[in-house]
Amino acid sequence: MTTHEHTTRTAERAWGNLREVVLGGNERRKEVVEALGMSFFRVKALRRIAQGPMTLRELADQLLTDRPYTTLVVDDLERRGLVERTPNPADRRSKIVSVTAAGGEAAERANRILGSPPAALLALPPEDLAVLDRIASRLAAGS
Repeated sequence: MTTHEHTTRTAERAWGNLREVVLGGNERRKEVVEALGMSFFRVKALRRIAQGPMTLRELADQLLTDRPYTTLVVDDLERRGLVERTPNPADRRSKIVSVTAAGGEAAERANRILGSPPAALLALPPEDLAVLDRIASRLAAGS
């Protein structure tokens, strides 16, 4: 096996392990769905809207879905008292969607849950965690 092949196999194994850690159990996704009592897609939409008011078109683009489905999701979030629609001053044909106080609290709760490291990560020795943090930072920076 060449050095390049060995490196490629090691990288594939590492990538598979990273995917399993992040996506495998989906512990946090399940936890946030149960805590907020709505689908993960609705949680995702709420978290996007909480970053700043936007039109339904902008939200649909960010969520990579169509506008009719986005409208259904926003309708549900509005019924729950988590978002509100107001006229768009730049275009009277559209509405701006923004979070309510309750929606902001729910989005922050979701962020806290999703940001909680899994138990396996917290159980790592400090020196391993420091190395992982350094490597993950480099990966996230794209270098």
